[in-house]
Amino acid sequence: MSGKTKRCANRAAQALRLAAASLRTSQSALGALFRRMCSRMDKPKAVAAVAHKLARLIYTMLTKGEEYTDQGQEYYEERYRQRVLHSLAQCAAKMGLRIVPIEHPA
Repeated sequence: MSGKTKRCANRAAQALRLAAASLRTSQSALGALFRRMCSRMDKPKAVAAVAHKLARLIYTMLTKGEEYTDQGQEYYEERYRQRVLHSLAQCAAKMGLRIVPIEHPA
């Protein structure tokens, strides 16, 4: 099967992909998500993934009437770091090990 993303004539999808591609240099949580996705996969797939995230955010705002508040790049990266540490701790626990943090000299 091909790994390429499908072409689409949907104007809303095109607008969301354009908005997602413009997040490349943004210092927001969505910009950090886009850069992390680009590091894991090729750029068209990362654009499609972030456009899907934007579509979900817009749908939530329209259906629930909530405002989107961007927490910022630092908040996103800290949450990502905590998720990675939690998954590492779970993997270590499955093997009968535990992770002990070390103190870094300042």
